[in-house]
Amino acid sequence: MRLVRLALTAGVLVGLLLTVPSRASAQQGDEKEFKAEFLRLCDLACRELNREPRRPPRHKAFYADSYAVRALAAAYDMTRREEYLQACKTWSDRMVDYQQKMIPKGAYYMNYGRKPGETKGDWYVADSSSIAMGVLATAVRCRNPKDRERYLDSVKAFAKLVMDNYVGPGGGITDGLWRQYDGEWWCSSGIFASLGFLLYEETGDEAYRKVALETLDWLNKLEVSQVKHISFEAAAPAVLMYVLEAYSAGATHLEPGTERRRAAVAQIAKALKWMAGNQQGRGAENRWDYNSQWGSKLGGLPFHMIVYARHLDEFRGIDAEADRELRHVRSVLAKDQPPALSQLAVFALMSYAEKAAPGAIYRSSRTGLGERGTSGP
Repeated sequence: MRLVRLALTAGVLVGLLLTVPSRASAQQGDEKEFKAEFLRLCDLACRELNREPRRPPRHKAFYADSYAVRALAAAYDMTRREEYLQACKTWSDRMVDYQQKMIPKGAYYMNYGRKPGETKGDWYVADSSSIAMGVLATAVRCRNPKDRERYLDSVKAFAKLVMDNYVGPGGGITDGLWRQYDGEWWCSSGIFASLGFLLYEETGDEAYRKVALETLDWLNKLEVSQVKHISFEAAAPAVLMYVLEAYSAGATHLEPGTERRRAAVAQIAKALKWMAGNQQGRGAENRWDYNSQWGSKLGGLPFHMIVYARHLDEFRGIDAEADRELRHVRSVLAKDQPPALSQLAVFALMSYAEKAAPGAIYRSSRTGLGERGTSGP
């Protein structure tokens, strides 16, 4: 009997030894596939961004391009392929050139709405904040000080316009010149706060951090499931994608033991609960079309999950669920023939970037890849 037990024990140990490498190999296989998909999409983005805008079937809004630019900047950090950085500069040069003709001064042209030189028409802080982050990502990578200064001055001019005119009394950000609604709004608040944190990390100017934290406090009080003017019911993936930008960029600014951190963690937890019930890669029912205007933002939600797993101890391990969802996103993108720089693709690029080049999306010129700090309780 003892010999039998010894044989069984030996068999279990052999099984464990065989199982562990196979699991590791499977994980490594996934990582290689994610990286390959990331670079495939980067090559597509590089070709598209070098084209003069804007012919169908390409999405015409510059805010969508900005997410591809930020991912390409991360890919440049990882590969040092000059064509990636050059595509970012080509796009950013267009944004700066348009900006110089915009009214009000400092505004970005969105490729719709108010055009350069016009004094009438809607113009939005939210979409322009996304554009600003693309220009900032380009500035961070520039080795030529004059190039870096030109792009950074552009972003500062936009931030000044917003901080001087569109910060509401409660700390939220209004959406600029929007006829439909002029109150503090979830989308402009989420995206501009993200830009504020990144500008602070790039420049060290406390004014940017201050407005970003005050906007985060406003978002902490928001009942996200009840938001209006593009409602949560109609556009939940987009609401979460944009609101969470503030929490992801600001994750390292959430000091342990503070009420701000407690409230932020509670908001993030609500968002993650929604994701668990709606991400098809995790077995949710097929309510959202990943290729629709709002559903395409599902491609960017794994980005936030990966950031929280890395920077907030409360959410350690959620990146494994992000991987499951990214596999599904990859399967949806694979059906797009010929491949196109769709909205799903540009948001998925952000998620792939955080997998392939951790920390690159949010790095400044003052830090190296992966050097962004962590914050834990």
